[in-house]
Amino acid sequence: MDLFALDFVRNALIVSVIMGLLLSYLGVHVVGRGIVFVDLALGQISMLGVAFAAYFELDALTVSVIFTLVGAFLMSFIKVTDKRLKVESIIGILYAVSSAVTVLLISKAAHGDADIQEVLFGSVFTATSAQYVPMGIAFAVLGVVHFVFRKHFFEITKKFEAHDVEDMGFFNVWNFLFYLSIGLAIVLAVRIGGVIPIFAYLVVPPVSAVLMTKGNTGLVLISMLVGVVGSVAGIYFSVTFDFPAGSSVVAMLGVIFVIASLVRLVRGRLSSN
Repeated sequence: MDLFALDFVRNALIVSVIMGLLLSYLGVHVVGRGIVFVDLALGQISMLGVAFAAYFELDALTVSVIFTLVGAFLMSFIKVTDKRLKVESIIGILYAVSSAVTVLLISKAAHGDADIQEVLFGSVFTATSAQYVPMGIAFAVLGVVHFVFRKHFFEITKKFEAHDVEDMGFFNVWNFLFYLSIGLAIVLAVRIGGVIPIFAYLVVPPVSAVLMTKGNTGLVLISMLVGVVGSVAGIYFSVTFDFPAGSSVVAMLGVIFVIASLVRLVRGRLSSN
């Protein structure tokens, strides 16, 4: 408890818990839709915005937000009806192209490397209330929107799970709002949390929850609980043993996933006997 009395540790904990709560919930939809690559793609598009801003000497945050939201908007139109293809393959192409263009721009920018490192790894220990309070408010608004309209969001996710998207039409407002919300969440969190930890928040908690329960309500609650526990354990581990915060959180989420896998294995063995 003495560790969490330190301002920079407390700020890091608050930021991590805020990210863990919303991103773990959004991850339920990400995993259900089979688009786990979407975070890396949007994170890479955000980095492309930073590289673009560095090359043309523009404001990095503004350009990064614009690039990410445009990318999220375009992804909302991706609907794969050919059973030989997966949505992930299209998103993977976007990721690869964004990565290549980012490298091209960085090679010509004066300070591009430093900005990209910040986006990739984040820095929760340098977070201030001026950074996490607006993010927390925005995340709370997104959370309320998803709670109020949860039926619509889960209906669309179920359609993607069943590969039944032919009747969705060219533009579906709920699908667009989902991609808009995940794009906003990523662009608001990526500068503080980093691409890799955010990817872990979106994937590890919901997958761990899937291993432990089947119902939607239990899935959401367990996923969010895993996100919070992983955040607290990761920050504690980082401060206690002097490891990087982002990597520590990802490692602790990985430990929880292993525990969930073992619980699933033991339950399966017991039920078969």
